[in-house]
Amino acid sequence: MNTQSLKLQLRTLKLPSFVEYHEEIAERAGREGLDFTECLRQLVELELSEREVRKIERLRKRSGLPPEKTLASLDQERLPAKVRRQLPALCEGGFAERAENVLVFGMPGRGKSHALSAIGHELVHRGISVLWRPAYQLVQRLLVAKRDLALEAELRRLDRFDVIVLDDIGYVQQDREEMEVLFTLLAERYERRSVMITSNLVFSQWDKIFKDAMTTAAAIDRLVHHSIILEMTGKSYRSEAAKKRNGSGDSVGARKADAR
Repeated sequence: MNTQSLKLQLRTLKLPSFVEYHEEIAERAGREGLDFTECLRQLVELELSEREVRKIERLRKRSGLPPEKTLASLDQERLPAKVRRQLPALCEGGFAERAENVLVFGMPGRGKSHALSAIGHELVHRGISVLWRPAYQLVQRLLVAKRDLALEAELRRLDRFDVIVLDDIGYVQQDREEMEVLFTLLAERYERRSVMITSNLVFSQWDKIFKDAMTTAAAIDRLVHHSIILEMTGKSYRSEAAKKRNGSGDSVGARKADAR
């Protein structure tokens, strides 16, 4: 069999690393006297290693995670001590295997989104599928699916993700239809898949999101039943950054930054 035919067959078998490295391994075998089994082992290891790299890259692209909000860029010294202690275990992803939720509360500018994005990046690195979306955006996606009589199909697509991150749920002021599709998503994932949520509203204020008291209670009950709750306290990252930019006395600029 000539080299081109072999490459074609390896591509047909979807073994790109075999295609790329088989000649190099064959030359090394000639120099070092490697037997067939050793050559095959090296090719298989290369294929598996690069396949994992490609898988992680696909997961990262599909996730929609903010590329700049990683664990490396997260200032962990500014996190509350309890959150800092919980962070390593969350990054390992055991909660996703157990279908637990992660709920992060705090005033604007306390690093809620960055913390969850950093965890999301670490999960992807471990081969866990993650979808990051602003809450309002995902709600609109579900609403469009419902209007097109395709909500069930859309929920099945979302079910492929081990973890869904809903960022800034506290800013979503839904009407009844929007509230219903959000509740449907949370109920569908209950005890099966994980959600991670950031909110500037504590649970007692969630009637602003769900409007209806019974639906609010049911949503909170499902989320809290298997959950890890993080409270982000301390000073606003954004207001302090604004002070540094504008001078420490510019409290108006700091307040404007904190409100965003």
